[in-house]
Amino acid sequence: MSEPATLLTMQFLAWIDRQPRSYAETMDAWRTSCPHMPVWEDALADELVRVDSRPQAAMGGCMVLLTERGRTALSRAEPLR
Repeated sequence: MSEPATLLTMQFLAWIDRQPRSYAETMDAWRTSCPHMPVWEDALADELVRVDSRPQAAMGGCMVLLTERGRTALSRAEPLR
């Protein structure tokens, strides 16, 4: 990550880490059109999360997972959780 992760980003990563999350569930909870809060887009661009696409699954049924980089960022922010 080029800049320190924001608290909102850490909340997003912790939310994903708590239990399995589908792409559809993630989009319902975190997608926004507000240019000041692009948490989902930033997490993807910073390679903190990835979408696990399975051949037979529709996009909404794919799972959103933390990457190793995301896990590291979250563990460094552990006191914030």
